Amino acid sequence: MHDVKFSLSNIQLSGLSNGHTSKPLMIGLHGWLDNACSFVPLSKYLDDFHFIALDFAGHGLSSHRSPDAHYHQIDFVHDLHELVVTQGFESFVLLGHSMGGIVASMYASCFPEHVSHYITIESFGPITKTAQSSATQMRESIESRLKLQAREAKHPQSYDAVVKARAKAGDLTMEAAEILVNRNIYEQDGELRFRTDRRLRTLSSLRVTNEQAEHFMRNIACPTLAIMGDQGYKMMREKVTERLSWVPTLSHMQCVGGHHLHMDNPQQISQSIFEFLAQYPLDHKK
Repeated sequence: MHDVKFSLSNIQLSGLSNGHTSKPLMIGLHGWLDNACSFVPLSKYLDDFHFIALDFAGHGLSSHRSPDAHYHQIDFVHDLHELVVTQGFESFVLLGHSMGGIVASMYASCFPEHVSHYITIESFGPITKTAQSSATQMRESIESRLKLQAREAKHPQSYDAVVKARAKAGDLTMEAAEILVNRNIYEQDGELRFRTDRRLRTLSSLRVTNEQAEHFMRNIACPTLAIMGDQGYKMMREKVTERLSWVPTLSHMQCVGGHHLHMDNPQQISQSIFEFLAQYPLDHKK
């Protein structure tokens, strides 16, 4: 995998690519506060594809949003589509983990003509809240932004401390945590700095309702695979059960691992992906 950069109208997205441009395209979208390196272990098994793992805005080596902006899921969907349009990508397999899986579900719903297959790991559609919670959600979001502005940025004290903290927070192995951290910190004037935009830690301004989430998911036309970890987030497994009837062509399975099972158990995950793609070949007509 090597670094790639894509210039959009207002931002530059970075990522990693295996460079196999003559093969079918697969795009990987990572989870919240992760980066493109989340897919490095899995990429070793994806030589049959032109695999591109993106850094979302504010993550990894991608640009931060402007000082007057914030981070909304709709903008991640926008960034992905602008990338697709500017690069001339026609049809591709869309793979997402956690937040990346949520963004991928919304993209596959809104732009079904571009997504031949949708694969999600440890997520299954948007996180929801009731309509009645909207005012409280927005208030708490704005308050969290103002509190962040009033605080000075914290910098990492040591590389080892960051790796240990990342492993603990994400229930990751030390090896997987190192892979993520290596793309997320840099040295400046002899001190370590985080690359991730700290504004990503503020609360979301709005959540979609369950009814909205259902309509997003029902509009996904392509074959869909949902992979959950047997030690992953219980909420994610429950979402698959609750929403089984929402996606017309759905395969789902449970594999060994926690929330980052694509990093800790990449061989089994790749096997599940290829079995799914064999069932619905890339020339599958929607």
